[in-house]
Amino acid sequence: MFRYIIRRLFYGLLVLFGVITIVFFLFNFKQGDPSLMLGGQNANQEILQSIRHDLGLDLPLMSRYALYLNDLSPVSVHNTSVQSSYIFLDDTKYTYLKLLDWSENRTLVLKYPYLRRSYSTDREVSDIIKSTLPDTAILAVASILIATIFGIVLGIFAALNRGSFFDNSSLVFAVLGMSAPSYLSGIIIAWIGGSLWTEVTSLPVLPFFFLMLGLVFGVILQKKKKSSIGSSKKILWGFLLEMTVKWFLLGVVIWLLGVVINGLSGSELIPGISVYTDLPGTGLEGTGVLAERDEWTREYRYHWDRLILPAITLGIRPLAIVMQLTRSSMLDVISQDYVRTAKAKGVSSFRVIFKHTLKNALNPVVTAVSGWFASLLAGAVFVERVFDWDGIGNQLVISVLGEDLPVAMGITLVIAVFFVLINILVDVLYGFLDPRVRIR
Repeated sequence: MFRYIIRRLFYGLLVLFGVITIVFFLFNFKQGDPSLMLGGQNANQEILQSIRHDLGLDLPLMSRYALYLNDLSPVSVHNTSVQSSYIFLDDTKYTYLKLLDWSENRTLVLKYPYLRRSYSTDREVSDIIKSTLPDTAILAVASILIATIFGIVLGIFAALNRGSFFDNSSLVFAVLGMSAPSYLSGIIIAWIGGSLWTEVTSLPVLPFFFLMLGLVFGVILQKKKKSSIGSSKKILWGFLLEMTVKWFLLGVVIWLLGVVINGLSGSELIPGISVYTDLPGTGLEGTGVLAERDEWTREYRYHWDRLILPAITLGIRPLAIVMQLTRSSMLDVISQDYVRTAKAKGVSSFRVIFKHTLKNALNPVVTAVSGWFASLLAGAVFVERVFDWDGIGNQLVISVLGEDLPVAMGITLVIAVFFVLINILVDVLYGFLDPRVRIR
């Protein structure tokens, strides 16, 4: 296992080297002079030339690439005596530990990777990432928890009730969840949860009346279902849920038709359509950052309620995928011989589902969750933009629009690091989740 982890880390370093190379040349092929942004409108030619020298912009492209690799590398060579050198060991740039002297004025150091400074704010890129990454991490963790928990539960329920109304409806939900753009979903959820339903909302009574009718009919009709399985005590929760959902949807359709008919006729032809009940609002805000700093006390105040709407928006797409993967994997595992043997021996349904079936069906789910978590942690650009979330995704958009290349390059590299580390972690977890997987 240890040798495997080392090998995967080596491959990960190769991937990061390729990403660094592509990112550097992709951003540096763009025409423009960052010294004009840093120097300002009143900067003379001498100041601009000094800025270009400090940034290494007066060097050939390949020399700038080598200089960038030297800044990013944890082990690097620097000049200790000539301040005008491009690799001068500047205490204001690097946090380092000297390893050995290479020559009279060259030394080998162990340091934190230096991601340069922002063109627009002159802040270190690492500080910008440190200030925005925690909010994105919180949002990503909340979203993936919603997607994983609800996705697995709904997937299990759909697999155990194969061919039912709920199972067929889950496919529709999965298609909608995967196909709906995050930007559009964010606008709709922010409008409904943070504006339309923020205080008090009125809902029609008729669909909920049909829901209660469906529950009553479900209780009456389930006696026939119980007699067919030879049990007088078992409650068929799946059948009751299916009946209530069907009747609720029927009530919604009847209510919509009633609204159209009454609206065209100009009178109350169908009674009960205009009866509404008031429900308390969500009290949520459509936009806003997680932490706000008080101007007087200088202390941060956290608004955890602002996390709900963006987390739901960000979790919809992975939830749909996790639900479908759990359903298909569960159906495949349920048909295996060892599951039928466990049922024949009288093992309880709960034990069969969660010990024998679910554990062996989690491999594709873990793969999907890990991939989505890496994507969410890397920065949900559109969702953070819609909800004005102060995260790394929103910062990436700002840096690209403002042509702040060091920030955009630094964030892109951090995204690559997350993908590599999470993929290595998932490969290691496979050996623990599935005993059939042996890593040598």
